[in-house]
Amino acid sequence: MANDDGVIKVEPLTLHIGAEISGVDLSTPMSDATRQAVHAAFLKWKVVFFRDQDLDHQAHIDFARQMGEPTIGHAVFGHVDGYPEVYSVAKFRTAQAHRSAKMQRPWTGWHTDITAAINPPMASILRGVTIPPYGGDTLWTNLGAAYNGLSETMRGIVDGLRGIHRFEPPRGAARDAAYDESIQKRAMETEHPIVRVHPETGERQLFVSPSFLKSIVGLAPRESELMLEMLWEQVVRPEYTVRFKWRAGDVAMWDNRSTSHLAPTDIFESDHDRQLYRITLVGDVPVGVDGRQSTSLRGQPILAVEQELAAAG
Repeated sequence: MANDDGVIKVEPLTLHIGAEISGVDLSTPMSDATRQAVHAAFLKWKVVFFRDQDLDHQAHIDFARQMGEPTIGHAVFGHVDGYPEVYSVAKFRTAQAHRSAKMQRPWTGWHTDITAAINPPMASILRGVTIPPYGGDTLWTNLGAAYNGLSETMRGIVDGLRGIHRFEPPRGAARDAAYDESIQKRAMETEHPIVRVHPETGERQLFVSPSFLKSIVGLAPRESELMLEMLWEQVVRPEYTVRFKWRAGDVAMWDNRSTSHLAPTDIFESDHDRQLYRITLVGDVPVGVDGRQSTSLRGQPILAVEQELAAAG
């Protein structure tokens, strides 16, 4: 596949979200025209998929650097030895420690990456390596479509709201020392707008990551709980989602400013292994409809990997 003329093929997968891109080889540098075409598809379809790519860790990093600035693998849970930009998404990992203790609701597990930070990642790039023959699919949802699907009256209400995002074990979960220690080492808590304005498209996004958003500022606890449940139910409506069946060598890149996603839990009932690797790109500070930026309550911004390593060393 050539990367020199900007000609790619974009095949939408659903009405609102997801497209497969062909005509690009991610293991080699892209021309400016190709990179711009990929970025345009990424903005339009929110998550894009590249089939049958042959990437190792370094090629994954090289591609990510063409799209933005990589962060440390995971701000809370670390990185792959020797590759500080890369986070291992294994079948069993620390971030899944509480999966069996969660109360299951339709939005359980859905999240936008690291919204507890003042500047959540701009994008995530996930590469499939060991893929089960069946099961293990990932889902994404379009937060802009979810916002537009609200009534005009409700949009007017949520446009002015702000919410508290933080890392913490799920409600009612048994305490896990390793999980808690990881969170305390990089404690983050941020007040974000419930509706953020996308910095590139200007679209309004229902920025309500179910795994991290804990309460709505200024509402009584029961009011906040009911409002959040309504909004979370809205963002996971099937018509706003796409479901991706992985193959080894596939790459998914999603706009973390306009999507939430759901990692599979069926793999824990399977004897098959599953191994993927993720890189995230440095993001900006969200801005609400009123022009107000998010406010950090605890913790530091997520930096580019070189800055993160320098600060730690």
